[in-house]
Amino acid sequence: MPAPSTGRTLFFFEKPSAMRELKRFFRSPNTVCVAAEGHLLAAEEPGDVRPDWKPWRFDALPIVLDTIPVACGRNRSGQSHAGKLAAIRAALGGVERVIIATDPGREGSMIAWEVLEHLGWRGRVDRLKLGALDDVSIRRAFAGLAAEPDSGERDYAAYLEALCRQYEDYHLGLNGTRAISLRLRPAAFREPWRFGGVQTPTLAILADLEERIRAFVPQDFFKVALQLDTADGHALTLWHAPKDRILDPEIAETIRAAAAGWSGPLAVEQRDVRRAPPRLFSKDTLARRCAKRFGWDPQATAKLAQDLYDQGYLSYPRTESELLPEGQAGDAPAIIAAVTGVLTELRPLFPPEAKPVIRRGKSGPYVKDPGEHHAIVPLRKVPERGRLTADQARLWELVAKAYLAAHMADGIDARTGIAAEVATPLGPKRFAVSGTVVRVPGWRAVYGAEAETEADLVPGKARREEEASAARLPPVRDGEGASATGAEIATAVTEPPRRITRGELPVVMGRLVDQVEDPAVKRALENPVNPNEPKGLGTAATRDTILPKLLKSRYVTLGTGKDPAVSVTEVGLAFIGAVRAVFPAYGDPVGRAVFEAELAEIGRAATRAEAERRAEDFRRRTRARLDALIAAIAGAPTIDLDPSLIPPGGPSGRYDRAPTPAMVAFAVSLAERKGVALPRGCKSSLRVCRGFLDAQAGPRTRSEGEPEGRGPDGVRPPSAAMLRYARNLAEAKGIACPLEVEAHFDACRSFLDTHAARADTARPARKGAVPSRGRSPAPRRKPAAARRQA
Repeated sequence: MPAPSTGRTLFFFEKPSAMRELKRFFRSPNTVCVAAEGHLLAAEEPGDVRPDWKPWRFDALPIVLDTIPVACGRNRSGQSHAGKLAAIRAALGGVERVIIATDPGREGSMIAWEVLEHLGWRGRVDRLKLGALDDVSIRRAFAGLAAEPDSGERDYAAYLEALCRQYEDYHLGLNGTRAISLRLRPAAFREPWRFGGVQTPTLAILADLEERIRAFVPQDFFKVALQLDTADGHALTLWHAPKDRILDPEIAETIRAAAAGWSGPLAVEQRDVRRAPPRLFSKDTLARRCAKRFGWDPQATAKLAQDLYDQGYLSYPRTESELLPEGQAGDAPAIIAAVTGVLTELRPLFPPEAKPVIRRGKSGPYVKDPGEHHAIVPLRKVPERGRLTADQARLWELVAKAYLAAHMADGIDARTGIAAEVATPLGPKRFAVSGTVVRVPGWRAVYGAEAETEADLVPGKARREEEASAARLPPVRDGEGASATGAEIATAVTEPPRRITRGELPVVMGRLVDQVEDPAVKRALENPVNPNEPKGLGTAATRDTILPKLLKSRYVTLGTGKDPAVSVTEVGLAFIGAVRAVFPAYGDPVGRAVFEAELAEIGRAATRAEAERRAEDFRRRTRARLDALIAAIAGAPTIDLDPSLIPPGGPSGRYDRAPTPAMVAFAVSLAERKGVALPRGCKSSLRVCRGFLDAQAGPRTRSEGEPEGRGPDGVRPPSAAMLRYARNLAEAKGIACPLEVEAHFDACRSFLDTHAARADTARPARKGAVPSRGRSPAPRRKPAAARRQA
């Protein structure tokens, strides 16, 4: 579609809400606006491209396409986007320039570019980078647009990166899932073994942690307490609890015996400790905080943040940064005034004459380059009381308080440490205790009793051993003498690594550097382009989608509680073990993070031509990795897995369904026939019942080349109506409905043909009925009046 010279400009938005916000700034009659409402195009299924790709056959793999074919998609209500695409096509007529104004980032770029390419647009394209939807941010975005004549070229590179991510995800999911399911999947597992470039290495992180937790053996270690009296008559207890824990009870006893007779001077150190405010929120750290505080899952937090962004109350939420650009430091007074106008109880903390604290560089949030998108912050536009839902208000307040705290003075704690050096046969040993008193609250005044002074624990690590502390310490002078009144040994137990929780998983994916100990590996995960954002798995926009996929595949389950812990199932361990056995690169989280960093180079290309070269090279490498994956799987053996270890399904990963009455009847008859006992829970647990039936009757196997159909285990299931009819027939005849009837269309049809025909033959004819060669007509309904009388 050539671009005629008319002077008209089309603005391409992602949502109508953003379009309404910006329309206020348009005065020219030559401006046209369209809104996509998300992705208007969807990737076609392989079977729709070529019918012979629909059956799951190993000899058809790998299925490789130069480009992914797309078709008109549908919205959540099932309505086609054809009308919207037609409207955009019509709007492009007579347009000279397109300005993409979708959400910033790769996903927003793709939403617009895929439509423009699909419709054949060849005119000029520019990119309006909207970091927020308040008036000031919108004006800044237009100023940036005017100052960047090649914004469209750079944005096309971001689109190509998103397209390459989709290309790899499509081909890996398609080929990897089919190949592993056909060759490696245990016979007892009836669903596909789903495979993905990001979800598989993420599962590897969880599986490695699971193995460490299962292999963990608790071990006693010892601390020594020294009770003493000071020269001024104060009682005090000091502790010897070194970082290298005391594991030998004889060593602990030697130290205790020496401490019991100690006397000497005490060393007292008093100093002020400055407490800087916590970092601002990225998408992942905000999700983690909301999970711990409110019990929200990351997807719920992301939706609430997006809603607040669309309404103009928060900056762009799908960000990996916790920093702000230096140029926004001047916004602080206006934003603080607006926020405290809503949070009026905090207004006294910001008197008009006081200037906000601006921290730059390593000591604060303001840096020269915060990354592609800066931290999530409130804006000058603030919500009115009652205009937000309760959860939206809680999220906005959380972000707003973090912003206020970031512009307040450090907190200051007065820290006192008291120590004694005890001579022992093993050398001098340090006994100590410390106490801390808040001297200046600083930023903590924003939170009051909820002061967030605790450091977040590193997910997947054991809790750190803290130095002994006391709520109150007696007044002790430096050098004051003291004598032991007793010494005791206290026994503690080592703790296993902590499980990663639902809210922590996106943080772990984005910060793999915190999960590794090897210095060389840590260096490999550093990001020279932006040191504040190390290499990780997936993008900020996609990390929240990984856990639901792992739960659906029954690779993991969730515990209970506000922020439930993630556990890996036997299925998940078997799957990741199989992947690592045939193609270790796909089970290596660090290697994947480095690979994704190379993928991100496509989006940083300076020109369109350079981005296209990098994208083509990436697609070529993807195809080569697919060939290697299929070749490796071809000769690998099927995994053996005890059916009883397969966990229940369900979107939450927590519950099991009851088996159908027909399955229970079949299990009972099978147990009686074979002379075995029904396992416990067979009549209440679908998992247990199915495992028993698979073990005793054997699962149905599918021959090579048999069509996959629509069922999760590769065969066509019967319809709900067929199942109801089969169960009713079985109940009426007093027989068990066989398991294969529950799962397979052909078996169910055969059962119905056999037993329904016998039922019709045995049923006496109605009086006055006329035999018919075809289908009997439906009986006529009585008139409404007759029905009412009846």
